[in-house]
Amino acid sequence: MEVNLLHKTTGINESVLHIHLESTYPEKKRLIEESLEKKSIQVGLKRLFDIVTSGLLIISLAPVLITVAIIVKFTSRGPILYSNERVGYRGNHFRCFKFRSMVTDQSVKKTDYEVALAGQEKGILHKVKNDSRITWIGKIIRQTSIDELPQLFNVFIGDMSMIGPRPLVPFMLKHLPEFREIRCLVRPGITGLWQIRDRVNNTSAEFMITHDTEYIENYSLFLDMKILIKTPIVVITGDGAY
Repeated sequence: MEVNLLHKTTGINESVLHIHLESTYPEKKRLIEESLEKKSIQVGLKRLFDIVTSGLLIISLAPVLITVAIIVKFTSRGPILYSNERVGYRGNHFRCFKFRSMVTDQSVKKTDYEVALAGQEKGILHKVKNDSRITWIGKIIRQTSIDELPQLFNVFIGDMSMIGPRPLVPFMLKHLPEFREIRCLVRPGITGLWQIRDRVNNTSAEFMITHDTEYIENYSLFLDMKILIKTPIVVITGDGAY
């Protein structure tokens, strides 16, 4: 059933993708590991940048965080934050935080599989538009990506980075072990290469895999800065967010 779901939600033949990754995985992974080892100073500076930047943003955006938290709490029943399990650095699982944007009594009945199934025609990363479960404040914070601000705490404690591949739920990577190994060589990020490119029209697994792998293979602080500079433009225009 899970294999069929992956085929439906990604719009690709999972066995074909698996064979393709398997044929290139060992050498690709070895080269990436060697590259990251040579860039150990950059990797260390990236972590320092993450700690300083996330800490400063948490402090400077405290009024926004508090205001949104109050609105979420008093406009619908349920917790302020929503969290679910994601796969992170070195394959470690962690709880990824977001402001709750859906009504609790309905959203808790939706499993990850059911949510993915709802967008099967659009791709595994597709979000259902005009979802009745989304609250009025939820629509606003989703369109502006404010719902993801709590992930600054994930960055600060080391679960995530400011820039990197998006953290995925375990079932999305279950049938792609080779890709999972490559993704887990770096920390997942709040923003990344996939997010700043045409993600609204590209929600397939192939698109995600291509751009996540491209980022990891070509990792550099310069690339991170380019992504970080372009992210506000994507957020302001609301490209791909709803």
